[in-house]
Amino acid sequence: MNRMKLAFDLSFTHTEGGWSAPGSWVGAAYPDVRMFTELAIAAERGGIDMLFFGDGTGIPDTWESSMDAAVRHGVQWPRQDMSPFVAAMAQATSRIGFGLTYSSTYMHPFYVARLLNSLDHVTAGRIAFNVVASGRLADAANYGHDGLMDHDSRYERMEEFVEVCRRLWDSVEPGAIVADRETGVFADPSKVHRVDHDGTHFRVAGPLPAVPSPQGRPVLVQAGASPRGIAASAAFADVVFGLGGHLPSQVSHRARLDEALVAAGRAPEDVGILWAIQVVLGETEAEARAKKERMTGSLPPEAVGAYLSYNHGFDFSTLPERFALAEVAEAITEAQATQAGFLQRLIAQRGEDAEMERREFFEEGWRFATGYDQTIAGTPATVADELEKQFAATGSRGGFMVCNPMSMPSSLLDVVHLLVPELRRRGAVGDGYAGTTLRENLLGA
Repeated sequence: MNRMKLAFDLSFTHTEGGWSAPGSWVGAAYPDVRMFTELAIAAERGGIDMLFFGDGTGIPDTWESSMDAAVRHGVQWPRQDMSPFVAAMAQATSRIGFGLTYSSTYMHPFYVARLLNSLDHVTAGRIAFNVVASGRLADAANYGHDGLMDHDSRYERMEEFVEVCRRLWDSVEPGAIVADRETGVFADPSKVHRVDHDGTHFRVAGPLPAVPSPQGRPVLVQAGASPRGIAASAAFADVVFGLGGHLPSQVSHRARLDEALVAAGRAPEDVGILWAIQVVLGETEAEARAKKERMTGSLPPEAVGAYLSYNHGFDFSTLPERFALAEVAEAITEAQATQAGFLQRLIAQRGEDAEMERREFFEEGWRFATGYDQTIAGTPATVADELEKQFAATGSRGGFMVCNPMSMPSSLLDVVHLLVPELRRRGAVGDGYAGTTLRENLLGA
């Protein structure tokens, strides 16, 4: 029996209104490392497999060509580099894993491979690498680019980036260091290999000036949902990060990924999808619904516009009063931006030729930006029922990436204290950790 894997997405613990919501931290403010360390300890106590940190390096400034709305409302800003925080959390825990995000569009594979190798040592084998292809103009500007790289080229660069990282992680064999005091030989040169990669995007001599880490290489995560993104997932991902909240789209994503995995010569059963969901728990259904409705005041319209525009790389303030979804999709494609996420979901639900009014678009956009529609509200038993249903419908491979729809830490602690025991009672999740590394715990049965 395949059991669900559970991760917590801590990418937006304080943004989009979370900093002031009921149940948020009192007496501590982002980025106090103690907040994350305390949550890591609690999550490990509940058997959560991984704490996940998405990332973006720019302040959203696509909406009306200004960052003012994002700064004013705390929209996906501020965001620290979480690698030092992970090093601190690792010292307070021993089993839970950590997923870090770096851009293959702007970063260099040698730097990232070396950093993640070191963190895998520090955490004793508990690191995952979420590989992203960046499609946001604010991020591009911070790395000296005037516009976005061609969509498909971003994924070609990503695949070469991962290839280089893999070769670097393999460039020093286990046992290379012999440290023989009698002979004075420190290491065996026959086990240290140059890479000499000369590709389209990168030239790297290698080897990595490091010894193999406990996992050999980090667990690789990828979240592409476009046809080209799914092909990249099939090429190298150990686990895929998928958008939850709409079961037909999830089933379609799973089917398209399986087809791509077969085409890539890989077994579909070996690659799970962690579906992004939000959970609101209550002792009764009425209490859970009431808690969910508190989300309605969390984001004003200006903040919604800033959120959607940034994540698509397209200024939605320019929308006319009425338009066809196909027209918007075409404009985004021409800008080399991304249709993944909100617009992709609208097209899946309504069809590419559907027309919408501007007012209706932003009403739906609020539901997406807050995660309202992907938030499962109920008692531990009814939420567990829904997760089991979705897990079975999408092939019983992978599990769920739980985001906090209300506040940190209360909504995630509810998952640990209320939902996990119910899932464990049903045998839907494991009873503790199967091994010591993230690879053993996240990718095992």
